[in-house]
Amino acid sequence: MTKKFSSLSDLAGAFGKNIDDTATKQNDNHQALVYSTAEGRISQTKSATVTPSDGFARVRRETKGRKGKGVITITGLGLDNKALKELAKKIKKICGTGGSVVGEIIEVQGDKREEIKLVLEKNGFKVKFIGG
Repeated sequence: MTKKFSSLSDLAGAFGKNIDDTATKQNDNHQALVYSTAEGRISQTKSATVTPSDGFARVRRETKGRKGKGVITITGLGLDNKALKELAKKIKKICGTGGSVVGEIIEVQGDKREEIKLVLEKNGFKVKFIGG
């Protein structure tokens, strides 16, 4: 091979491929900027999506994967993360137990379904008990 190629596009042209420089420049623009020396670590904006509610709060007792400890899970509320945390705080305070918010699910320790039902009905939710 005696011919020397000055760029990748010349090499691709020798094999019958047509590479456009604008296509490679467009691919460079789609890379995410992670760190800048001027601003430091750059966080990407994430849009939070909330699953819409059908009007029913589903209250369920679970023990699976919790070493036999009973936990009440509340799903189907259709609230954003901040509102879920506020509602969970009210429920935990009235029940006198611990708990947390995981994703769009409120988990409350213990078996306080009746107290949880009263709090949810005061906040305008219809309550369905799921499972036994």
